[in-house]
Amino acid sequence: MNFQKILVPIAGVAIIVLAYRFYGWAGVAAVASGLVMWMLLHFTRIMQVLKRAANRPIGYVDSAVMLNAKLKPGMTLLHVVAMTHSLGELKSPKDEQPEIFRWADAGESAVTCTFVGGKLAHHELFRPAPEAAEVISTPAPPAP
Repeated sequence: MNFQKILVPIAGVAIIVLAYRFYGWAGVAAVASGLVMWMLLHFTRIMQVLKRAANRPIGYVDSAVMLNAKLKPGMTLLHVVAMTHSLGELKSPKDEQPEIFRWADAGESAVTCTFVGGKLAHHELFRPAPEAAEVISTPAPPAP
């Protein structure tokens, strides 16, 4: 169970109650203003990330190898979208857990990320097989 969804509202209510207990209605007004400001800052960050991602193709990243190096288990989907500046290509059925997203670069390398409850659980880098290098034979110079 995600305790953050329960503990954050409880902590907010507890802070408001403590503010009333020690400072009266002026404390409640100050704490409520601070909580609203925190929520507005969080909302603004989400909107900025989504605005940047809206101008890029879905599932595109500049370098899949660099993205793979920066990913750490426990990162949120919002943090990964902020890093890639792109929404991931959804590979799992919609609204089912775990969610699987894929980001690919121009060189056909791709990173597949598995999110459980909005947090990165696993990521994997796929790189295309190297093509056989063409051997160009040049004639040997004539012997003297």
